[in-house]
Amino acid sequence: MLKAQAARLAARPYVAPPAPPAGASAISYDVANSITYRPEATIWSDIATPIRLFPLNRYAHTPVAISLVEGGRARPFAFRRDLYIGAEHLPADVAGFSGFRLMNPGGRGDWLAFQGASYFRSAGPLHQYGLSARGLAIDTGLGRPEEFPNFTHFWLERGPGDAVTAYALLDSPSAAGAWRFVNRRGPQAMTQDVSMVLTLRRDVERLGVAPLTSMFWYGEGTRDKAIDWRPEIHDSDGLALLTGAGERIWRPLDNPPHPLTNSFSDKDPKGFGLLQRDRNFDHYQDDGVFYEKRPNLWVEPQGAWGPGAVTLFELPTRSETDDNIVAFWTPAAPAKAGNHYALDYRLRWIGDEPLPATVARAVDCWRGIAGNPGTEPIPDATRLVVDFEGPSLAGLDRSSGVEPVVSLSGAKPISSAAYPVTVTQNRWRLVVDVPHRNGETSNLRAYLRRGDTALTETLLYQFL
Repeated sequence: MLKAQAARLAARPYVAPPAPPAGASAISYDVANSITYRPEATIWSDIATPIRLFPLNRYAHTPVAISLVEGGRARPFAFRRDLYIGAEHLPADVAGFSGFRLMNPGGRGDWLAFQGASYFRSAGPLHQYGLSARGLAIDTGLGRPEEFPNFTHFWLERGPGDAVTAYALLDSPSAAGAWRFVNRRGPQAMTQDVSMVLTLRRDVERLGVAPLTSMFWYGEGTRDKAIDWRPEIHDSDGLALLTGAGERIWRPLDNPPHPLTNSFSDKDPKGFGLLQRDRNFDHYQDDGVFYEKRPNLWVEPQGAWGPGAVTLFELPTRSETDDNIVAFWTPAAPAKAGNHYALDYRLRWIGDEPLPATVARAVDCWRGIAGNPGTEPIPDATRLVVDFEGPSLAGLDRSSGVEPVVSLSGAKPISSAAYPVTVTQNRWRLVVDVPHRNGETSNLRAYLRRGDTALTETLLYQFL
């Protein structure tokens, strides 16, 4: 039914939603926190993950329709002011929902929330919100305002099993579509099985499927950006890829001096995601929002997605309050008016790595002046130091035939070396000195191998 409704919607000209109620602008962050859904009004309080609804606020001010599906029938769930404690803080013209949240057992906080445009996010198994996902991204990173499609109507249904299923209608000037999310809460992962059916109303220059949105201000390798007292501030520290050919890639995130777009071409990708790989509290020293607990989000395409690219867009930022990282899949074929897309994927919100440790992972990445300590620095050059760690490096020493494989676009590395870090186990260090290119970008690709066997994932690093 929803697919048919979305197809009919896509065949008609776009109709913008009514202007938000003026009173929504008065509901600030603090005011919104003073308005709470009444526990006794919780929807399906008899299941493990009951539902509560968000009112409108300054940041999510477009009303969305909510319906409940029971016994195969959908019925609208009407807004009432008496659903909320603190309703006296809601201006008279504010009468609508901005989204919904799935609560933990017993109603102690939530683990999944849909609110604003097509955004949603999970706290993950470490119970700390961080990055977000979206239903769709349109024209992200093109030097002009991007388009933010809206989920305009949700239908919520119990099951299957202990899951909660959410159906969503998406609408925007460029597209209309139907989404289904089967949401499951687990001890090690929060999973969402996603099915999307989309039709374009008009040509789209850059279509983003399964978009992820995060924040990276500075980390261990970008100390020049560290104007705050905390050692590191980021929701995610890298983009991980598992290509259709089975190569595992790690691209550390950056806070670039200007907007930056990178595309990683692939065919039938097996997975990609934004990860918070550094889980050491001491590296952040934030006892309020706990960056070391931010969830990882991994996208697993179901079926063949064909040729395309994982696109990474990075914006400069001087604050932790603004998301400046976006990653998504872009199909290779031009996104033309009338195009129809039907894709399935799984989202895993996790606290650990999404893939088994068959190769060593890049766990630390630093940069600084080139040259050996105690000697004059190499002029016009940068040193990159990367630590790989994992069981594939167990028992190997300097005589084991381990060698770095390093390539650099537009230039040759000045030097490269790899050796075991003796005070640790299963950890090797790669050191590369890279020449500057008068402001031109250089892309480094590196991994460790022994004979014909890759011992580590492939590191991609960009020098600006």
